[in-house]
Parts: sequence; C-alpha cells; structure tokens
Amino acid sequence: MQTKTTPAGELQELVRWRREQLVQCGFPLPLAARLAKDGNYDLHALIELVERRCPPELAARILAPLGREDAA
Repeated sequence: MQTKTTPAGELQELVRWRREQLVQCGFPLPLAARLAKDGNYDLHALIELVERRCPPELAARILAPLGREDAA
C-alpha cells in the first residue's frame, strides 16, 4: 500500500536526508541542520570538500551563496 505524501512532507523528508548525509560526513548537527534546509548549498560539493579534509565550517563558508551574511 502506497501512502500519499504532501509536497511539504516530501520537502521535510529531503531535508532530513540531506541532514543525515552531512552528519555522516562529519558536520556538526546544528550546522548540518542549517545547511540541509538551504537548497542553495550543493550537498555533493560540501561532502567532497570534507572528504578532502576541509573542516565542515570552512566548507560551508567556501560554498556559501554569494551575498550571504549568515555564512558559517
């Protein structure tokens, strides 16, 4: 039986999945949660930088969308 998901439910599931991926790669939970909600961050690029030994906070700053004052 297939359950119906609302677009909001699908978005929540996507954000949860992105957060889990970031946490698994070493991002602290608060940073992972913030980045997971922001679709302007390239998840794969964040993970790739961290896998190359870039600290998660620096990876977030490097990939922060231009003009953002709230970069990690």
